[in-house]
Amino acid sequence: MSNDEVHARLAALVAEHDLPAPAVTQLATILQLVAGEPTSITTIRDPAQAVEAHVADSLAGVATAPVRSARAIADLGSGGGFPGLVLAAALPEAHVALVESVAKKCAFLSRAAQAAGLQNVAVVNARAEEWDAGRGAHDLVTARALAPLNVILEYAAPLLALGGSVVAWKGRRDPAEERDGAAAAERLGLSAPGVVPIPPRPGADERHLYVSSKVMETPAGYPRRAGIARKRPIRASSGG
Repeated sequence: MSNDEVHARLAALVAEHDLPAPAVTQLATILQLVAGEPTSITTIRDPAQAVEAHVADSLAGVATAPVRSARAIADLGSGGGFPGLVLAAALPEAHVALVESVAKKCAFLSRAAQAAGLQNVAVVNARAEEWDAGRGAHDLVTARALAPLNVILEYAAPLLALGGSVVAWKGRRDPAEERDGAAAAERLGLSAPGVVPIPPRPGADERHLYVSSKVMETPAGYPRRAGIARKRPIRASSGG
């Protein structure tokens, strides 16, 4: 796929999702920066592949009501900027916090946001569990390629305002992961995660989104100390 073809594909995606016209150039800039970035931010760098693997995949979330209507977004483990930077381009009226614990990745995210002219982005160099300023302040938390579903829900719940939602990008459905996710949601004051299939594309025919809303205040004791959600995750079998 040539540069012109990548640009044409971006234009088609922007039209498909009814996004602002400047998003085409902004997304093209992000792909160019990803391709040229020397640090390890993602394994897929070629724009011809990344336009599908990263941009189209990220934009799949825009088809859901919680993403489309969001105005205060926290993207956890932002890494190379997917879906966070893509959502910032797609939803210019939303404020997007890119939460990333690795300083080198934060530096890339800052450069990319500036180069793409994304005025609605803030880069937060922190672990989700330790980001006190973000608690209860978001109507959407997103995560892609970050952690098992139960862990993502534990990261997200304290950051959400009541009525807000977490949307997690996942691959093939795993019944055990879904049971653990449901147990975590119940413990954390979230609704049972719903499943939204992502239309298949080459190399990714089993992608899904999990969507869960905050229906009760986060219980006392959460967030737990940094790292505990992964070391001792809430499980359906043990109750966490």
